[in-house]
Amino acid sequence: MHSERDSETTFDEDSQPNDEEMPYSDDETEDELDVLPAVEPEQNRINREVEVTRETLRKDCSWHVKANDRAFYEQPHFQKTIFLCLKKSKYAGNAIKTYKYNPITFLPLNLFEQFKRVANSYFLGLLILQAIPQITTLSWYTTLIPLLVVLGITAVKDLVDDIARHRMDNEVNNRTCDVIKEGRFKNTKWKDIKVGDVIRLRKNSFVPADILLLSSSEPNSLCYVETAELDGETNLKFRMSLEVTDKYLQGESALATFDGLVECEEPNNRLDKFTGTLTWKGKSYGLDADKILLRGCKIRNTDACHGLVIFAGADTKIMKNSGKTRFKRTKIDLLMNYMVYTIFVLLILVSAGLAIGHTYWEQQIGDISWYLYDGKDYTASYRGFLNFWGYIIVLNTMVPISLYVSVEVIRLGQSYFINWDLQMYYPEKDTAAKARTTTLNEQLGQIHYIFSDKTGTLTQNIMAFKKCCINGQTYGECRDKVGQPHNRPEQVDFSWNMYADGKLSFHDQYLIEQIRSGKEPEIQQFFLLLAVCHTVMVDRSDGELNYQAASPDEGALVTAARNFGFAFLSRTQNTVTISEMGIQKTYDVLAILDFNSDRKRMSVITRDPNGNIRLYCKGADTVIYERLHPNNPKRQDTQEALDIFANETLRTLCLCYKEISNEEFEAWNEKFMVASVAQTNRDEALDKVYEEIETNLILLGATAIEDKLQDGVPETIAKLAKADIKIWVLTGDKKETAENIGFSCELLTDETTICYGEDVSALLQTRLENQRNRDGSTINSQTANEPFFPAGGNRALIITGSWLNEILLEKKTKKKKLLKLKFPRTAEEKQKQRESRRKADIYKEQQQRNFVDLACECSAVICCRVTPKQKAMVVELVKKYKKAITLAIGDGANDVNMIKTAHIGVGISGQEGMQAVMSSDYSFGQFRYLQRLLLVHGRWSYIRMCKFLRYFFYKNFAFTLVHFWYSFFNGFSAQTAYEDWFITLYNVLYTSLPVLLVGLLDQDVSDKLSLRFPSLYFSGQRDLLFNYKKFFISLLHGVLTSLIIFFVPYGAYLQTMGQDGEAPSDYQSFAVTASSSLTFAVNFQMGLDTSYWTFVNAFSIFGSIALYFGVMFDLHSAGIHVLFPSSFQFTGTASNALRQPYIWLTIIYSVALCLLPVIALRFLTMSIWPTESEKIQKNRKKYKAEEEQWKRRRSAFRRGISGRRSAYAFSHQRGYADLIASGRIIRRRRASLTAVLGTNLAEVRQAEDS
Repeated sequence: MHSERDSETTFDEDSQPNDEEMPYSDDETEDELDVLPAVEPEQNRINREVEVTRETLRKDCSWHVKANDRAFYEQPHFQKTIFLCLKKSKYAGNAIKTYKYNPITFLPLNLFEQFKRVANSYFLGLLILQAIPQITTLSWYTTLIPLLVVLGITAVKDLVDDIARHRMDNEVNNRTCDVIKEGRFKNTKWKDIKVGDVIRLRKNSFVPADILLLSSSEPNSLCYVETAELDGETNLKFRMSLEVTDKYLQGESALATFDGLVECEEPNNRLDKFTGTLTWKGKSYGLDADKILLRGCKIRNTDACHGLVIFAGADTKIMKNSGKTRFKRTKIDLLMNYMVYTIFVLLILVSAGLAIGHTYWEQQIGDISWYLYDGKDYTASYRGFLNFWGYIIVLNTMVPISLYVSVEVIRLGQSYFINWDLQMYYPEKDTAAKARTTTLNEQLGQIHYIFSDKTGTLTQNIMAFKKCCINGQTYGECRDKVGQPHNRPEQVDFSWNMYADGKLSFHDQYLIEQIRSGKEPEIQQFFLLLAVCHTVMVDRSDGELNYQAASPDEGALVTAARNFGFAFLSRTQNTVTISEMGIQKTYDVLAILDFNSDRKRMSVITRDPNGNIRLYCKGADTVIYERLHPNNPKRQDTQEALDIFANETLRTLCLCYKEISNEEFEAWNEKFMVASVAQTNRDEALDKVYEEIETNLILLGATAIEDKLQDGVPETIAKLAKADIKIWVLTGDKKETAENIGFSCELLTDETTICYGEDVSALLQTRLENQRNRDGSTINSQTANEPFFPAGGNRALIITGSWLNEILLEKKTKKKKLLKLKFPRTAEEKQKQRESRRKADIYKEQQQRNFVDLACECSAVICCRVTPKQKAMVVELVKKYKKAITLAIGDGANDVNMIKTAHIGVGISGQEGMQAVMSSDYSFGQFRYLQRLLLVHGRWSYIRMCKFLRYFFYKNFAFTLVHFWYSFFNGFSAQTAYEDWFITLYNVLYTSLPVLLVGLLDQDVSDKLSLRFPSLYFSGQRDLLFNYKKFFISLLHGVLTSLIIFFVPYGAYLQTMGQDGEAPSDYQSFAVTASSSLTFAVNFQMGLDTSYWTFVNAFSIFGSIALYFGVMFDLHSAGIHVLFPSSFQFTGTASNALRQPYIWLTIIYSVALCLLPVIALRFLTMSIWPTESEKIQKNRKKYKAEEEQWKRRRSAFRRGISGRRSAYAFSHQRGYADLIASGRIIRRRRASLTAVLGTNLAEVRQAEDS
């Protein structure tokens, strides 16, 4: 038993998941996983190693790209069959198509889609039945006119939506770039770009396809790109071409004659990986992701670059990563469809019962009543069969034809209200909220889980220098020039510093005085370290310094040093030039000890102008404190400052230095040079050498950077938590950063018990073992529902992508080669293999279910270092096992899959990246608007839609079932109780406007009270306002109303006489009385259900009644009867009947009998069992008076608590150290030097001449 369990699990005891690394790529193959991880080769070694690996890669490199040869792709083996013998190239064009229709296909396709709706097909069938005279007792136009209205309104809406898609597609497809055609560059539209084209891109232009970088205007063909469109991050990343293409493919003629062949992997969704080879002039060169520019990136700080199109259009990685477009439907939609099916069943049962009644009536009465003979010798059963179809037609209004179009109109109106909401307008980016779909509004009022990205969604991705601790003294509080605290913040004056950018917000005047006085050498050293110890690149434009940093953290620190008087001006391969309080100095950079995720620090070794060698180091406090000299008097003071910074959720770095003698450096440098050229395990060798020099450090202090949250994020999260909405953060960032943001936005507090991947793994393993021991392979529901944690306490889960794969059994394990060759040969082996797979699937499903149960017990969940596919997987698991309504919010292309997977997707717009917005259902400029979208618009939309549906079903049952009661008095002959035109116009004119306006405008409480009392949101989450119980209550209410509408006039007409001696008890007068009573009753019932009265609501109710009488008198006039005698047969009925006071009394009595019980019941329930909403309505005046004094809630931080945690801030990728040390990034052209060095150009020229 033990061995069997071991074979099913995939946990690797020997190698635990690495929290710092992203997990394997989404489409990674088993063969890729079989290859042992090797040391990443440098550029100059790739070409030598490619021949060794080429055979291994060849089986995966089935995508061939020939430069400047479009005929190459028309070869037969590049064709794929699309239908029967029709074939086309497997290489996609670059045009993007999101629209559904064109002018030719719109009408047939749209009608086909509309008639896929059961209700529309049903009414089309009814229309056909009504054309059969033997069946119908109802005119054909009673169905045709409403059906045409429904189809027309829906078609117009679909047309408007598709025109918007056409415009969006044309905007993207008609962008232009330069493409080599006929030997020279020609301006070409994106949609005309093909695989194999050589293109030229300019600065600040978007990349139109996935391209292989061939060359650029930068040294060594570097190209800087911004990937905000992909991941929401605005910091620059660099790509670099092959040395051979950089050398030979700079000119237009060389690019035009380039005929290289690229063999690479098929199109896939791996944003971070690319494998291929370039064959050119008889030699092969290895290609990786660092040489690929992905569609959606933006060229920055690079005047021009050239590339070869590898993947185009739908084959690009950004499109492959966008996930499958899903047709989203709301929970109410699904419930509504089930209710329509229920009505279908009721309709068939009622029609069958009445048909049986007619058969019986024919046998007992019809056959012996000679005056009823119609000249047709049909049997009673055949007449009953015809009447069955007749009643299907007569009672068809039980299935409301206008229901779907009314729902669409309401949703469209609610979408416009979202678009017009000025309180969701973000003026800084001129971005308004936008409902990009009109079908999901009410689902916004039912959200259980929110899955949020971090970078650009919760944060602004802007780092700001806030505080620092230097030599044990903390700076950054509001203080005057003598160090005395003051309450009124006063911005520091940086006008004395010519290099200050004027953007730093700092209020400690005392620090400026200390810097300018020069009395504290430690302060000078502190900011000098910030100006020297980094891998930032600098450029000049219009006389301004522009920094290019590998991470926003580094950029913030160098910018802070610049503002405080230590400005980084320029660098060469071996030097860095600094302006120290206006005095320019150049330091020799002897070595750069770059950052990585294991070291968590970086160092530089410099020689100052006086010849002194010094090591400057910055890094996480946990690694710096281990390497400090034992004699550090300010160690404890700095640690206390770090505690304070961490509790304020600031990102911290410790700064330190070390004096190095010439002899010590020379000895160490020899080891460093040997490690730098090591052929194997170079990283490990370098790390070992770094460790030797980074010892006995002297602590200078610590920096505190604020990773700026968007405004109102903590308040929004707190409000949503009170509405019982759980928020999970899914991010690709590293664990420390994600945890830090969790504290910043108050998802985590100091009382929170945090569980990590290893804790979760142990808990799940224990649970699974317990479940197996108790129940074998079958899981008992009691066992499954046991909580993982004891009651009480605030817990949070922080888990990395590697642990997710490990726990959810998504990790792809290596397979032995022998197993790959072994196939089951006998039936017994096949059965055993199937059984093994079945057990593995059961095990995996139970493990995933347990994980979801455990995570849902936590108040907050943060998943970090996760891939786009993992984000979508987490959302899918919660949807699958919790049956909960989910919302995903993000701003980058890496969030698109998650956004499409969730029930509702929200994109943050106004940033550089718009890919998430394009795929979202709703978009706005800031995360804080989410609370208004859900708690106000979502809740209102849910309440309105529920009220609309309840009333709609009620009014249709009340209207239709009058025919049912009438059948008992007309021999079950399918005779209608109303005039045909009343049946036609009842849902279209007489009762449509009031219910539409309630669905659009009604609100139980104001928007301010909705935000103030998030508990009001519970009703939508628990489906309290619309469910089967509410449906059957509406059905019962409709049945009772129909009874009153029929039997009160019937009883009043039994034995009566009008004032003029005429009996008003004829069929037509009865029809007018019943229809008038019904119109009054259902419109006044709508008035009782209206919570928010406006002039428009009142006008719609009384206007609908007035419209009914106006139309009825017109249709009953003699003039229209003369024109259309067969269609208008109630000539004079209205005027004759309604002049009788007796009839008016009957109408008043019927309406009163319908409404008074409802009023009494409503009063009783509000008095004895008031809902939360009704309680708030009752006290709304008191709350309104309190609103003016109501202040924002206080922060949950308590700064005095010393819950020590590391909050170090640094990039989770390598910086530019390799490029700087190798000199490949340094410009050597005069124009470039002018841009970099500016006024120092003359000195550089003089030095070169000498």
